[in-house]
Amino acid sequence: MTLTAILEDIADEFRDVSERGVVANYIPPLACVDPTKFGMAVVEADGQIHTVGDADEAFSIQSISKIFGLTLALDAIGDALWTRVRQEPSGSAFNSIVQLESEYGIPRNPFINAGALVVSDVLVSHYGVQEAQQKILDLVRPLTRNAKNIVIDRNVALQEKETGFRNAALVNYMRTYNNIENPIEKTLELYFHQCALTMSCHQLAEVGAYLMTGSWNPITGRQVTSTLHARTIMALMMMCGHYDASGSFAIRVGLPGKSGVGGGILAIAPGVASVAVWSPGLNEYGNSLLGTRALERLVQRTGWSVFNAYHMK
Repeated sequence: MTLTAILEDIADEFRDVSERGVVANYIPPLACVDPTKFGMAVVEADGQIHTVGDADEAFSIQSISKIFGLTLALDAIGDALWTRVRQEPSGSAFNSIVQLESEYGIPRNPFINAGALVVSDVLVSHYGVQEAQQKILDLVRPLTRNAKNIVIDRNVALQEKETGFRNAALVNYMRTYNNIENPIEKTLELYFHQCALTMSCHQLAEVGAYLMTGSWNPITGRQVTSTLHARTIMALMMMCGHYDASGSFAIRVGLPGKSGVGGGILAIAPGVASVAVWSPGLNEYGNSLLGTRALERLVQRTGWSVFNAYHMK
């Protein structure tokens, strides 16, 4: 069966499913998204692209954008980043403040909100707020053949700011341990605008292909980041990309993945494919309910799990 047919089968399976999760309701623009939306896109290593459903409809990628902020921060300061944020699973909710108290203001990893806020602070120090926003766009736009609609949604960013009390608490708390260097409002401004990055599944799968190739833009042939940084990012995606459901995702799907409360997931089969899925309804952990199931079905049909023992005799 062709990959396109597999995607169509998956979309057919989920078309009339009644249990679709709950859309994020704490950010008003996300609360209005149609929960029946479902899109999926796969970019293979040879450049073939397969899409199904609402794969060309733009959505707010939210925390998936933390991948791109992390890429820029590693390129900016390298391993010095790991003195301010760790590389370990959190076992806690994405916006938890509990661990910061016992761990002296050092977040567990760059994919929980506290860690991503430290990454934003690094980028503000290195570039300033406005230039860092442009750097994010300049990173992702050349990675897709059609960068139309890849924007930072200013309205979503404003709503993030107006409802982001817990993120403000995280920054303030880390500031007491001198782990935030810039004025709090500047670090928060960059973080909120990064999370408001908007694109489609089709575009997201293309953008993520630099991780699939190990750091190279498959369109231009140019290196996007170092191979070490790409490997580090994918390792963190596997361990931490779904917050306190990361272990379950690794077992069920077996691919490095990063979710966002907009209902998207980017998953990478190293050397094989970059996959993006979007279904707005979330499970109890804040990850796309049907998106996770769709990736599980895809891996079952393709054998793309990194844990498959291809060479066992």
